[in-house]
Amino acid sequence: MQKFQLELLFQIIGIGSASGLVFRDNSLFIISDNSSVLYEYHIDSKNLESHKIIETAAGVPTENIPKAQKPDFESIAGFGEDCYIFGSGSTENRNKMIHFDADKKEKIKETDVTDLYLVMQSFGNTKPEDFNIEGVVYNGENWFLFNRGNGASGKNGIFTIGGNNLTDDFSVLYNSYKLPKIKGIQSSFTDAVRVDGKIYFLATVENTKSTYDDGAVLGTFIGRLDIEKMKIDFTQKITDTHKFEGLTIYKENDKTIEFLLCEDKDNDDLKSDIYKLTLDK
Repeated sequence: MQKFQLELLFQIIGIGSASGLVFRDNSLFIISDNSSVLYEYHIDSKNLESHKIIETAAGVPTENIPKAQKPDFESIAGFGEDCYIFGSGSTENRNKMIHFDADKKEKIKETDVTDLYLVMQSFGNTKPEDFNIEGVVYNGENWFLFNRGNGASGKNGIFTIGGNNLTDDFSVLYNSYKLPKIKGIQSSFTDAVRVDGKIYFLATVENTKSTYDDGAVLGTFIGRLDIEKMKIDFTQKITDTHKFEGLTIYKENDKTIEFLLCEDKDNDDLKSDIYKLTLDK
């Protein structure tokens, strides 16, 4: 069993349904699955900024977008000054990838990853109703996309994407995983972050068999994956009541590593709790 400490660090007013975060230069870049903006929260000043990353149709709000219309940004990966934001792919309008420069505070590029997602589904033998990307890691060479197995088939898996781009020159590998259960329900990937040669990931248990509809929350695990072997080193339950969907590295030393976590409460409240998880190495 891994020793850990979980504590509420602070609350951000103005962000709802937080689904991913990146810590950089004492700021948090945060995505929401029902918003068209990337939020930037300055921890010292407690100032919240928003950066528009996609255009919304006439009459559609930029925040608290109705479920059927939302872009469903569930994943954000940081690499250097860049942030890469991915839609979940769980419906046809959730297939965008945004490249954002965190230094210049501007969107660099918007990419339609529909073809990539279709190839991934075919290669991983994953039906569209079981496809739901909720975590992305980038190491400068390969992408690791985490499929959340909260569909009827419980398809937890990691797609490793190589090649020159994500549109027409890429390769795909796939590894499937059986994750721990709570009350007989398998947990499912919700986010991941790279720390040296390892990937730490979150997996939640929600009483639903749908990638679209929410269910009762039963808890969240943290785990670690060896990138070279693509094998899970350990999993550890960290809560019985929270559905954590965002994970980023905060601080580390020789003995411990600290993460920041965000929680999607599946409501319209524009409030987001940020937790700190301290884990023994």
